[in-house]
Amino acid sequence: MNDNLNQDKDKEDFLSPRSKYWGRFTPQNLLFNANLQEFAQRLDYICALETNGKISSEEAYEQIKQLWKQLQQSKQELLNSEE
Repeated sequence: MNDNLNQDKDKEDFLSPRSKYWGRFTPQNLLFNANLQEFAQRLDYICALETNGKISSEEAYEQIKQLWKQLQQSKQELLNSEE
């Protein structure tokens, strides 16, 4: 059972690597950094799907646009509230 958990963790780390946060620590900054890393990871997947012909350019654009809106909303809620 433990081996399965380790394999799942290894797979998750490979597919969605996370970097440490080195900026000024606040819970909001840490959460926004996690959101930013997820944005970058998902953007990479969308670009790969479009490049390999799995989705159209228009579909990739719409997905990226939606991700960008989510990141902007995250910034508004987490970082602009500090000011």
